[in-house]
Parts: sequence; structure tokens; C-alpha cells
Amino acid sequence: MDATSASLPLTRREPIDFALSARCEKLRSELLDFMDTAVYPAEAINEEQRGNGNPLEATPILRDLKRLARARGLWNLFLPDAEWGAGLTNVDYAPLAEIMGRSIELAPEATNCSAPDTGNMGLLADFGTSEQQERWLVPLLQGEIRSCFAMTEPAVASSDPGNLKTAAVKDGDDYVISGRKWWTTGAVSSDCKIAIVMVVTDPDVATRGRFSMILVPMDAVGVEVERSLTVFGYEERGGHGEVAFNDVRVPASNLIAAEGDGAMIAQARLGPGRIHHCMRAIGMAERAFDLMVGRARSRTAFGSRLADKGVIQDWIAEARWRIEQARLLVLKTAWMLDTVGNREARREISAIKVVAPRTALWVIDKAIQVHGGAGVSSDVPLARMWAHARTLRIADGPDEVHNMVLARREIGRYEER
Repeated sequence: MDATSASLPLTRREPIDFALSARCEKLRSELLDFMDTAVYPAEAINEEQRGNGNPLEATPILRDLKRLARARGLWNLFLPDAEWGAGLTNVDYAPLAEIMGRSIELAPEATNCSAPDTGNMGLLADFGTSEQQERWLVPLLQGEIRSCFAMTEPAVASSDPGNLKTAAVKDGDDYVISGRKWWTTGAVSSDCKIAIVMVVTDPDVATRGRFSMILVPMDAVGVEVERSLTVFGYEERGGHGEVAFNDVRVPASNLIAAEGDGAMIAQARLGPGRIHHCMRAIGMAERAFDLMVGRARSRTAFGSRLADKGVIQDWIAEARWRIEQARLLVLKTAWMLDTVGNREARREISAIKVVAPRTALWVIDKAIQVHGGAGVSSDVPLARMWAHARTLRIADGPDEVHNMVLARREIGRYEER
């Protein structure tokens, strides 16, 4: 039994039922086998192929994994809508996403469960027209193309959406889009064919009504991917593009839902999407834990194994209870999304967005320390995992914003009495 299976809370507790469904148990067993037999052996090959080619593009081994995962039925597991995806609840998807997080570079994309496509597919499934779904959602679900989500802007503090400036102006039957976005994940890859862009359509109304979302093909005239930003020096699959929209003209039919619905759609998109990152972060923490314990058991220093040193034992113990605490909060949040919806789960979503990356970072940092020089090298995945986890504390909203939202809601509960 691996560390993940040994530590999953499988017993029933009230009021939250933590027992996994029979279908989830089956998928979990199949996914663990896929990881052991295909994904982990592919990691070194993937790194070699990235080094010999364009690191922003999918490697041959990754494309092979995608074909294999689809053949095994491990595909689009994230979508709760059975019409489009697996039809799993958030509680059932949580342990599967955790397993994928153990190989963050390969497993999520191999199963067509990687961001930003997951959020974009969910958005199109919920809000897209039949035409938009046929043109873009179906190819995304088939894994034939990838997508990006353009929201953050380099010239403003984008943690406050009210600062966004990229505009879409109605001109007859078209919208004309002007502005600049960055950290547009996936935009640099040749697989990326469509962007969902957050735009200002009415700057004179209140913040929540001024934004809209619109579909912009990446080959539209005026779309210019200027560069790919690195993450702590790493080139990541798909890149993080700085994209200029130079008077880009698209049909008005590319608008998603109605004008002014952008903020509402964003909140709907970010509900389940927000905890997907948290689920995968727990998986990263478990992988780091395995590596830390394995290293501690195999290395000797100053007359005894590292595993026999008191400080290392303290780290191992603390890592275990930190992971368990974070997992419980992830599962509670997933359960609330399933039972009471995104709005009622906002408190828990804000909390887990802070807790999960911080937990992963703490465990990964201790695993790096136990590995010594090897920990910061490319011989083990810890350094890249640390960079990914640290980025989550900004990319999915700064800790400070999530804490602000959580604190305001807590204070509000007392003021309503």
C-alpha cells in the first residue's frame, strides 16, 4: 500500500461522508496503476525529450500517455456534468486529483485534467452556446486542442479585478479587443487554439457589471504572443504568455453569456477550479513526503541514519499531520461544493487556497533539506515541485486576498447577530 492509499480518510464521519463511492474506488485503483506502470517511468524520458526539443511543447512521451489514459478510460475525470465528462462529484474527484498531483508535470495533462483547460471546459459546458460548444468544447474534450485564459495584466495589480483595462468595444456585429495580458498559461504552445479573455465592455458601471468574457482564436489578426515568462527560471509546458490584443476583431457571437456577466462567470469557473489546484497540491506534498522518508531511511550521517535523528523525525511527524489537516479541509470544501454550492462554500474555498499551497511548500522544503544538494538539483522533482507550489500562492489569488475575504466573512457573521 502506498503512502497516498494508506493515508486517505476512508471511514465515515458525520456530517460529512468521507467514504468513497464504488466508482471512485475503481477509478482510483486504475489511476494508481496508470501512475505506477506508465507515468512515473515516463518522467525521466519526458525531461530528456524536453531538453532535446522545445520545452513548451508536448513531448512524444506525453502524447503517448494521453492516448493510453484515454484508452483506459482515465479521461476528463474533472467534469461533474455526465453529458461532457465523467460525472463525478467533487468529493469523488478529490482523491483522483491528488494522485495526479504526485506527477504534476505529466499526470494532469495526460488525463485531460489540467489547468487552464479544466476551467475553460467547465465554463463552456455551463455557459457556452451550442455553437461555441461544438466549435471549441468538443475538441478540448477530445484532447485535440488546448486553450488559455487571459485575465492578468502587467500594468495593474490584477489581484483587484477592478483594475483590469483590456477593452472590448462593440462595432456592428463584432467586438474589437485592445489590451495586454500576461501569465496567460498555455498560450505559447502550438496546441493552444483558443483564448477566453476577460474584457471591459462597460467601464461606466460597477465592477461586477463592467466585465465580459469572450472567445478569441489564437490565430485571429492582431493576437500577438510576445514572450513566455519563466517560473523561478523554469520553462513550463505551454508557457506563460504575455499576449497583446491589437484591435482584434471577433464576432459578437463569441461573447460568452451576456455583456456584464464576466465576473459572475469567473466566480462560477473558479469554484471547483480553485480546489482542483488544492487537491493536486496535497498530491505534491505526499510525493515529497515519500521522497523525504525514503531519503532519511537510506542516508547515514554522523554515525546513524537520518531517519534516526530527532529533528528529522519531528519533520516527518509534522509533515504527516499537516498533510492530513489540509486533506480534510479539501474534502470538506469539495463536500460543500457538492451539497450547498460555490457561494456557500466561499469561506472554505478561501481557506484551502491558503492552506494547501502552504502545506505543500512546508513539506517540500523539508524534503529538500533532507536531500541536501540533491534536493535543489534536477535529479529529484522537489525543486520544480517547490516552484510550482510557491507559484500557487500568487497564481490562484494571493494569500492576502483569500485571507481578506475569509476575515470579512467571519467578521460579518458576528455583525449580523
